[in-house]
Amino acid sequence: MRLAVLILAASGSLLAQEANSGFEIRTSLSAGGFFSDRLAVQPRDGAPATAGARAVFYPAWKINRHWSVAGTYQVYTRPYFYEQFNTQGHGLKGDLLQAHLSYSQFWKNGSLVVRAGQLSSAFGSFLLRYDDMANPVIDMPVTYGYYYKPITTLGQAGAQADLTLAKFDLRAQFVNSSPANRRSVFDSDQYGAWAGGAGVTLTQGFRVGVSAYRGPYLHREYAFYRAGEAKPRDLPGSAYGLDVEWARGHWDVTGEWQKFQRAYRVVPFLNQHSGYGEVRRVLHPRWYVAGRAGYVRSSRNPANDIYEVAVGYRPNAHQLLKVGYQIQHGPATPGTTGNTFAIQLVTTLRLVSIARD
Repeated sequence: MRLAVLILAASGSLLAQEANSGFEIRTSLSAGGFFSDRLAVQPRDGAPATAGARAVFYPAWKINRHWSVAGTYQVYTRPYFYEQFNTQGHGLKGDLLQAHLSYSQFWKNGSLVVRAGQLSSAFGSFLLRYDDMANPVIDMPVTYGYYYKPITTLGQAGAQADLTLAKFDLRAQFVNSSPANRRSVFDSDQYGAWAGGAGVTLTQGFRVGVSAYRGPYLHREYAFYRAGEAKPRDLPGSAYGLDVEWARGHWDVTGEWQKFQRAYRVVPFLNQHSGYGEVRRVLHPRWYVAGRAGYVRSSRNPANDIYEVAVGYRPNAHQLLKVGYQIQHGPATPGTTGNTFAIQLVTTLRLVSIARD
């Protein structure tokens, strides 16, 4: 299940995979309206309602049956993601999430895909559903994001190999920085980090997986790098996690549990664990309901519990309308101050499609 999604992202579409070569550009366009008290307090100090938009482009060039080039580039307005409600600034921002050269080999009971370039982290499972069309609710799980999160949603430079053998899948990745503090190829303090995982599909629709990462995560200009601290290369960040996927009939269930540790010398280590469970129930070919319940516990920050529900409606095969409500419960968000009501419309388009036999 996991590798099928990776191959689809690397090769573009089923059309491009079936042909000997081809080029395609797909896009996912999202528009949303958000209502939350978090928008009206410091540091944003704006109105409690705002609107945002996001466009994600997926160019893919299949050179031949083994080689392909693919990428993912997003453009969005700020604020668009929920975690940006607590940050300053407006405007338009673009991110290169993926851009890689891939080699793939398939045989009867297995496959091998090797990629090099800009890659999403191999840790965890949510990044396979990062597109708004694939995410049944609106927000991301609490450990994924852009600002001081233990799993970056931005791309990292490196290489990765994915292998499937019958019911087993394995992946190994080496990148230029830790998922806990992503660095671009132009930044200072880049240190290699490992990530990887393995899974087994026990029965059709039921997969259990594990993943881990380890590598230096700090840099000298980092907000939490203090005077007198050890060299960043000597302070590793590590994590391990468990993920489960189950699908049968009208039900889809996904869950993750993760534990993180970030090393320091002048202050105690930062230890954190979190988890979430997500359920989607299809009511009708056009309608579904979904919910996600998650938590995060940290040795340094207040506890936080997050509950999100959404109703999805598909007007046609290329559009999805979601209406959702999120509740954040914890010392930092008393009462309803952390809650968010949102409406999101997602549209997918195929901009270019050229295939050759």
